[in-house]
Order: sequence, then structure tokens, then C-alpha cells
Amino acid sequence: MTYTFIIVAVTVLVSLAAFNSSSLYNNLILWPKYMHKNPAEYHRFLSHGFIHADYMHLFFNMFALYIFGKEVETLFGMMGQHKMFLVLYLAGIVVAAIPSFWKNRNNSYYRSLGASGGVAAVLFSFSYFAPWQIIRVWFIPIPSIIASVAYLVYSAYMSKRGSDNVNHDAHFWGAVFGFVFTFIIDPSHGQIFLQMITHPQF
Repeated sequence: MTYTFIIVAVTVLVSLAAFNSSSLYNNLILWPKYMHKNPAEYHRFLSHGFIHADYMHLFFNMFALYIFGKEVETLFGMMGQHKMFLVLYLAGIVVAAIPSFWKNRNNSYYRSLGASGGVAAVLFSFSYFAPWQIIRVWFIPIPSIIASVAYLVYSAYMSKRGSDNVNHDAHFWGAVFGFVFTFIIDPSHGQIFLQMITHPQF
């Protein structure tokens, strides 16, 4: 049984439970103001990644994780770093939440939830290994590196606008973390990545 499957299964089960339990939902959600005053609540840096706003939010995150997680986990396994995939995902959730926590530590109304930080880390780890691999974004075929750069630009832009309830900061920093983490785990691939970037293959 793969880590990807286990993560998806656990996240689905916890999310479904939280849909039907407001107390569980409130105990797991990222709540910067409350956490800032209560360090014992720092578990929320991780726990918020296992609950979601609704079924659609849950589906898209878990679908993306399942598709790309299998590939990245296999690549980590080939490097003899299989367990590092789990670290990549879980640390991605935590690291991606830190900017939001700091920015909103005095905002009583701010809450955040969802696995997007971890999923973004996995997606950008995939782009490190296969930058010109064609992926489909809303059914449109796009090389993963181009989709990744566009994703970063979009996330940064939407974060500055602040016009919706999506945590774009988590998307941005989860993505950056995923790329950097994978480079640290396998720096030798950095030269290969640069060669692939400068020699597009479709």
C-alpha cells in the first residue's frame, strides 16, 4: 500500500467526519489568532490539511494528489528515499501555512483549511523531475513547467488582490517548498533539470 493511497484515504475519512462534526472541524482548522495565543494549538499547522470546505474541494485536492502523488512517490522510491515522499507532503502542509499564520495572527476572523499546500508541494516536485511532461489543466494539455510557473504567478497575483476566500499564499509557498525540498533530496538532478529546461521535449 502506497503512502499516496494512505494519505488520500485518511484525508477523505477525516474530512467526511468533519463535515458532520462541527467540534472536530473547529479543533482541526487553521486558526492563527487562537494559535498565536495558545502554542498548544500548533497541531493545526498540520491538522487543517486533513479537512476541507466541501465535497468539491476535497475531490479536486485528492484527485490531484492521487494522480501526481503516485508518480512522485515512485521517483522518490527509485532514489531510495521512499519515506521522504511522506515528509514532502506533510511538511508542505505545515510550511505553506506559516505565512498565512503570521499574516493573520491578529485577525480573529481568519480561518483556513485544506490539503492544497501539500498537494502543491507534490505538483512542483513532479515538475522538478519532469518539466516537459504534458499535464492537463481543465482538459488543456500544457507542459508541467509552464503550468507550474503560471500557477506561481497566478497565486502571487491573487494573494495580493485578496478578493476571494482561497488561501493563495498556501498554494504559492507549498509549491516553492516542494521544488526546493526535492532539490535538496536530489541535488544531482539539478543539472539534469537545467538541461531539460533548455532543451524542451514534448
